[in-house]
Amino acid sequence: MPDAYLAWLQEQQGRVLPKSLTGAAITYCLNQWERLNAYLLDGRLEIDNNRSERAIKPFVIGRTNWLFANTPRGAQASTTIYSLVETAKKNRLHPFYYLTYLLEKLPQLPDLKDQEALDALLPWSSSLPLTCRVFNTTK
Repeated sequence: MPDAYLAWLQEQQGRVLPKSLTGAAITYCLNQWERLNAYLLDGRLEIDNNRSERAIKPFVIGRTNWLFANTPRGAQASTTIYSLVETAKKNRLHPFYYLTYLLEKLPQLPDLKDQEALDALLPWSSSLPLTCRVFNTTK
């Protein structure tokens, strides 16, 4: 199928004015052929980046607020929290309850270098309490 579409695009390119909307669309498609072909051949790839756009939207909206993180340590703390919140969301956790859980458990760890204990606190850990999990998602 990709070969037939490529042949059709190449045929149409000679039939339309290059500066017309159709001509520009055909030229764009041919210039992006390698990426488009990858999408057509691998069903796991998404046609758009809407998921990524939605993930960064809170950061775009909040960037004015970040002007008030007036120290490097304040900015680093903000990025850490934002990263934890978004990672929790992606792992279908309720960010508030997950952060509460982390803030209760981390100070109680005897050794912060204990990789096994830290792994149990990661957002994808099966040992997280049910209170951290979101069950009524619409996805």
